[in-house]
Amino acid sequence: MPHQEQVMVHGNLCAPGPPNNAGYNSNPVPVIIQTESRDKWSKKMDFLLSVIGFAVDLGNVWRFPYICYQNGGGAFLIPYVLMAVFGGVPLFYMELALGQFHRTGAISIWKHICPIFKGIGFAICIIALYVSFYYNTIIAWALFYFYSSFSSTLPWTSCDNAWNTENCTNYFGKDNVTWTNYSRSPAEEFYTRNVLAVHESSGLGDVGYIRWQLMLCLFLIFTIVYFSLWKGVKTSGKVVWVTATLPYVVLLILMIRGATLPGAWKGVVFYLNPKWEKLKETSVWVDAAAQIFFSLGPGFGVLLALSSYNPFNNNCYRDAIVTSLVNCLTSFVSGFVIFTVLGYMAEQRNVNVEDVARDKGPSLLFITYPEAIANMVGSTFFAVIFFVMMITLGLDSTFGGLEAIITAVMDEYPDTLSHRRELFVLGLVVVCFLGSLSTLTNGGAYVVKLLEEFGVGSPIIAIVFLEATAVSWFYGINRFSNDIKSMLGYTPGLFWKVCWVAISPAFLAVSLNKDPLTLFDYEFPDWSITVGYIIGASSFMWIPIYMVYKLVWTPGSLKQTLIDELAVLWIIMIFFVSCLDSHFGTHSLQRIQVM
Repeated sequence: MPHQEQVMVHGNLCAPGPPNNAGYNSNPVPVIIQTESRDKWSKKMDFLLSVIGFAVDLGNVWRFPYICYQNGGGAFLIPYVLMAVFGGVPLFYMELALGQFHRTGAISIWKHICPIFKGIGFAICIIALYVSFYYNTIIAWALFYFYSSFSSTLPWTSCDNAWNTENCTNYFGKDNVTWTNYSRSPAEEFYTRNVLAVHESSGLGDVGYIRWQLMLCLFLIFTIVYFSLWKGVKTSGKVVWVTATLPYVVLLILMIRGATLPGAWKGVVFYLNPKWEKLKETSVWVDAAAQIFFSLGPGFGVLLALSSYNPFNNNCYRDAIVTSLVNCLTSFVSGFVIFTVLGYMAEQRNVNVEDVARDKGPSLLFITYPEAIANMVGSTFFAVIFFVMMITLGLDSTFGGLEAIITAVMDEYPDTLSHRRELFVLGLVVVCFLGSLSTLTNGGAYVVKLLEEFGVGSPIIAIVFLEATAVSWFYGINRFSNDIKSMLGYTPGLFWKVCWVAISPAFLAVSLNKDPLTLFDYEFPDWSITVGYIIGASSFMWIPIYMVYKLVWTPGSLKQTLIDELAVLWIIMIFFVSCLDSHFGTHSLQRIQVM
């Protein structure tokens, strides 16, 4: 669009204001946006598949089914849909529109929206780095399983392996098997003792040595990532045609297979049986908010980056609705894939479904489901396609997360990096690989848990809250609506404006859910919690640091404007923290204050 070639950015502290405002510089500085030289998606489907691939990740398969049955089964769908409609989708739409209009990444976009909040962009990049440090290790675990699946008898089928202990108990195909609190299935011992080797670590204070098998798997994963991203969206847009579509083919195959297993109906009934009384519990609504927020993924800079390569008049509103629906439906369908198998396992153990549905998180994918697969006809085939699905689900999210960093940094320093993308991506991949080494040790699973809990959870919610506040209140909801009108030809309706201004920020205030930090019966020591707080603060701190920097270097006549804006921001943050405290008690308040 012609008016996008040059944008007049005033020397103020937030978005350009009216000329008669004394707080604004009357001599605007032109900023040139490189629209002609900027990469563009080859096809619309490249973009849609990239967004779907990022949003639909391993959490859709392992977290939603567990959260659903834990919070009332079919009744949980009511708070889930409400939180999606009033919180998740509006934020998702906001980020797609921001990236498409301003056509730049998570750092430099604040030059056009509200420069005082530029620290948000740096914080987003640091969080994305933390995610890459542990998330790719989980994909490496899946690759290890994938390699191990190429055998006539899957290695987690029996208790006759070198890593098994006397507590290993195989109940499939056997009668009168006694299952005690000390019993461990072959699949559990394969995961904990052969893949992770956590028994050789006493905890975070003694993580042990790097496991070379996992390091090789991680190296292969990052090699795929590099050659998928090194040329930009032209290459990654082609790769996602495989990585974003293959999981749906596998899900369909696994769902059909699961439906034919004996006892499958028990799992489905347990999954969807509504417990209406659960809706009276605050925790159910909190879990719904957290699930939809982390599933759609606003605030990670990915949506800003991917949409910045769209044509200016692309219908980002329709894209937001379509991709959000696909994401939510994928989570729902994944529940059938998981619970048909859990029903089958309950039938084999001759126990209730809830007795085999206790695993959550990675354990559901690396212990429970492989255990069921190992005892199916054609187990090798189903194991191979299952772990291929996990690898592709993980890769798509990695593509998006690293592209957010690449786009943000390259747009911020175009003169230095615009012609050196291959080298920059290589350097970034090397940094991510080196940062992941601690997660490849015998105690690496504890490091993964620590990074997941503190490196992402609280900081990203606070950052998205500030982002929504900056756009709606500082940049201005009317100005933002006019931006959308210039792209789509019509102004967003009242529903979207109310959500952006009030409802969605309030939704973020209830998205923070604090679970006890435990893993494999290991209780994290107090010093590790302190380290976690430091990790969380290391990203969020760049927001106030940049604000102080802006205050020091802003010309005197503008400092009062900045101070006024900081005062408003401080009031908003107090309100945000108060909301958290009312929902989660003083412990949550302390967590926010630490950051």
